[in-house]
Amino acid sequence: MSDSGNTSAQKAEQAAKNEVRLLKKKAVVDQRIAAATEERGVTILLTGTGKGKSSSAFGTMARALGHGQSCAVIQFIKGRKATGEQLFFGEHPKVEFHVMGHGFTWETRDPELEQKAAEQAWELAKNVLANPDIDFVLLDEITYMYKYGYLNEADLVAALANRPAHQNVMMTGRTAPRALLDSVDTHSKVNNERHAFANGVKAQAGIEW
Repeated sequence: MSDSGNTSAQKAEQAAKNEVRLLKKKAVVDQRIAAATEERGVTILLTGTGKGKSSSAFGTMARALGHGQSCAVIQFIKGRKATGEQLFFGEHPKVEFHVMGHGFTWETRDPELEQKAAEQAWELAKNVLANPDIDFVLLDEITYMYKYGYLNEADLVAALANRPAHQNVMMTGRTAPRALLDSVDTHSKVNNERHAFANGVKAQAGIEW
């Protein structure tokens, strides 16, 4: 048999092996899909030092909006500039967009002002978490409120447990208290391998805010 004949036979054998492998994988996936029968909203927590936590959360909200769902955003850190997501989603008819007042920022630390702003933001969060008309809730950078002791994580865990059954909730922040980590349905950690800013690249609109 020629070399080309051997090559053809080897390719056919490899293709047959790949088909068997894929069929086995499909059977496992189909079994998992069949076993996942519960229908309800989920809680998702994004933590870690890497870039992309809020970006991922807003991307998920865009997906929810694509399905006609009603959404609410509460940002627990107020920056110096209006963010691209606020400019884009802030006027959307199916989005309630709230930015924490004059409290927590990265530039100024005024504990009394931050405490008051955190409590006001949490009152808004409690309202949307209890509202059956809201399908998707994003609590952006909320975990910093627990890191600095401005809010009680037990209140958040309780509100999540008692929210409307269909409601999906995403939360972001670098770290999170153990009670929250243990309570959520999904927890993903974004790690930092490299960041342009560390190499002297200036933060820019459309990327960092």
